[in-house]
Amino acid sequence: MIIIGVDPGLITTGYGLIETSGRDPVLLEGGVIRGGPGNYSLEERLASLYDGFMEVLDQFPSEALALEQLYSHYEHPTTAILMGHARGVLCLAAAKMNVPVFHYASTQIKSSLTGNGHASKDQMQRVIQMRLRLKSIPTPHDIADALAAALCHHSAARSPFLMAARDSKHCKSM
Repeated sequence: MIIIGVDPGLITTGYGLIETSGRDPVLLEGGVIRGGPGNYSLEERLASLYDGFMEVLDQFPSEALALEQLYSHYEHPTTAILMGHARGVLCLAAAKMNVPVFHYASTQIKSSLTGNGHASKDQMQRVIQMRLRLKSIPTPHDIADALAAALCHHSAARSPFLMAARDSKHCKSM
């Protein structure tokens, strides 16, 4: 199975692809899609994100997309709204390519890999390096975050208990 994890962003979106056919997941590809600099309009950034993600999905047909759920902090509601636009474009691209989407809370992703739902970015990068047997820490952190989502889905998909818990919370694939 090929799983693509995505760390959505309007300026930089990280993606990471793992293959899970063997005993341990293997890194296929990790990279970033640039939405464009801050002076680009929202529409230009979303179009760039969509086109770039469609290229990745076309090159690497995937059986699942693991995507971090939207988090909103009351002090920064605009950030959540903008991230919602990016997530929507990614979900649209996945739907066009018939790739089911699975949503995970950031704390669930971190906890599934480190046992700590509030692990630091540095800790997550080191765990990703270890789990995928990489020679160096995946950078930028957008790629590590995307790979973390993919690995979280890999763990959840192998566990009937975790999948049942996800389904009971209405976090089913789209």
